[in-house]
Amino acid sequence: MHTFFPLILAMIAVIVLLNMWAARLRIAYPILLVIGGLLISFIPGLPVVRINPDLIFFIFLPPLLFEASWSISFKEMKKWWRIIGSFAFLVVFFTALSVALAANYFIPGFTIALGFLLGGIVSPPDAVSTGAITKFVKIPKSTSAILEGESLLNDASSLIIFRFALVTVGTGQFIWHEATLSFLWMVVGGAGIGLVLAWLFVQAHKRLPTDAASDITLTLIEPYIMYWIAEQVHSSGVMAVVCGGLFMSARRLIFLNSTSRIRGYSVWESFVFILNGTVFFIIGLELPEIVEGLRSKGIPLRTAIGYGVLVTVVLVAARIVSSYAAMMATLIFRPNVAPRATSRRRQLLMPLLLGWTGMRGVVSLAAALSIPVAFDNGMAFPYRNLILFITFVVILLTLVVQGLTLPYFIEKSGSFRAFINEEKEKSARQKMKQDLKQHTYQFLKHKYDNELKGHAGMDLIMKHWEDKTKAADDSWMSDKTKAVFYELLESQRQFLTELNKDPAVNEEFIRQQLYQIDLEEERLRVI
Repeated sequence: MHTFFPLILAMIAVIVLLNMWAARLRIAYPILLVIGGLLISFIPGLPVVRINPDLIFFIFLPPLLFEASWSISFKEMKKWWRIIGSFAFLVVFFTALSVALAANYFIPGFTIALGFLLGGIVSPPDAVSTGAITKFVKIPKSTSAILEGESLLNDASSLIIFRFALVTVGTGQFIWHEATLSFLWMVVGGAGIGLVLAWLFVQAHKRLPTDAASDITLTLIEPYIMYWIAEQVHSSGVMAVVCGGLFMSARRLIFLNSTSRIRGYSVWESFVFILNGTVFFIIGLELPEIVEGLRSKGIPLRTAIGYGVLVTVVLVAARIVSSYAAMMATLIFRPNVAPRATSRRRQLLMPLLLGWTGMRGVVSLAAALSIPVAFDNGMAFPYRNLILFITFVVILLTLVVQGLTLPYFIEKSGSFRAFINEEKEKSARQKMKQDLKQHTYQFLKHKYDNELKGHAGMDLIMKHWEDKTKAADDSWMSDKTKAVFYELLESQRQFLTELNKDPAVNEEFIRQQLYQIDLEEERLRVI
């Protein structure tokens, strides 16, 4: 313990340093993390890290999926649900099938079941990696919503494939009708359990006398509870966390106060950042043992690298083919929602760029690490080290090759630029702010018209919202004036919530403005 704990502290410090270095180089930090995980494996004398495979999913997946479901725009998900659903389920299955067939054909001794196991591991693109990479370039909000929604749901679908393949490898049989019923229960049961528990958690936050510290602590344990209970009844813990997280995210203004929301955002951002980095370093620390396991099975390192490159090529090709198929289907069946580029060349390049966004990351690593070392009867799991090694090669290649080239390709092709109207976005943001100011002014005039006349505090409130100036002295802020301000801020939240129901309004603008309102409320508390 005394040697392992300093290693953990050093690992977190290195993760932070790599993140700062990535920001300085203007590249996505997962790229440096995966390279750092690779380099750290060559340091002699490091202790061997072994984590129970059964605990990998439970430790890492629930908070990562929960945080992702809070970050995504549910309104945009509903708008693009067809293409998100096709990428999250159909494309994942097509990708897993492609990997299974290729692995079965090219890797000696690799069965179809093992191929599907590998396909389920490497098929889901990583939301964190994609988001970290695309923040350096401008992409349309529709594309961003599709990528975020896909990455949230495809984790569930790919891990369901992974689970079925794991059972098939262990039992040697696959019964279709039982698998179909089990699949339905995993999806429907998991979603139902997540929604019921999320409703109970919302009620607990609302009715219990919680403060910011207890609210944040509860949100940290809630995804684990959702995941654990769903898994106990053999449904999908991933579906439970995703659906429960989306339910709670849509109601965050109801059961969390401004202090809990502001502090919780910082806590969760740091927590998820450490989890992401830790997974990459764990695989790096296990890499020497994985390579030794390959050699003991008579698999040369060069051959294993070749298999990893092969699987990566299959993944990229399958995603690009799926992107073009989705574009053709949209043009045929839903031409009114199909994006229109300024030229045929740009329209043809769009699916290629969308297919190039499939970077793999933490979910794939966690799934690979969760493969048991041996079955219940003591027999070693076949090709475990090879699957782990191929997964690491896939993540390394997709992050480094696709991650470093994607911003360049987007800028040079200009395919997405045709759909980004910066002036229109700026105008929409300004209109939202102006509408909010007008609403605020009318709210004050309507409700406090009689009290405004001759009252110094009320006059300052009106002046604040007419010309956005602040008084140099806060002594005017009486309890009565504070109460008005609190009521005013709550009215602004209600106005923005109603405004967000308009499909034409960008939810990102709404969330940014709501965050500003929370900051304003926190400022009032210390006056």
